[in-house]
Amino acid sequence: MTTRISIIASVTRDGGLGHKGNLLYRISDDMKHFKAVTMGKPIIMGRKTFESFPKGALPGRRNIVVTRNASYNAPGIEIATSLDEAINMTAASDEAMIIGGGEIYRQAMPHASRIYLTQIDADSPDADTRFPEIDATRWDVTQQSEAATDPRSGVNYRFVTLDRK
Repeated sequence: MTTRISIIASVTRDGGLGHKGNLLYRISDDMKHFKAVTMGKPIIMGRKTFESFPKGALPGRRNIVVTRNASYNAPGIEIATSLDEAINMTAASDEAMIIGGGEIYRQAMPHASRIYLTQIDADSPDADTRFPEIDATRWDVTQQSEAATDPRSGVNYRFVTLDRK
């Protein structure tokens, strides 16, 4: 069995992911979408992304943290010292989810066969973390939701699934 490597991210028009360790937008429906897509699957993330979770490891998912510090430890996580090691740890799964941050996304792009993207209809000049460029010649949009508006921030967004050609 081959594990599908999928990326999930919430990205602004200009590729912004985060600022000072936080998401640029906290959209309730995006959080629900993230939970629905990742629940029951192994999630792979960098240490900084893990440390941004106020309650630690995400429940209902196998949390794998990529860090160069092999002695790093926190409740509910497993450690991998490279993305390749983390991916190998998910070999028994149908799908493994790459959930960030920016450097892990960059490393994961060549491995990924699917991207679950929340496209936020805003620019983010203050973003200090950015999503890697998606080469449209290598990816097909296979699902796309209608645009919706976040009632709290007023920002428009849509959910898009891309599959590698």
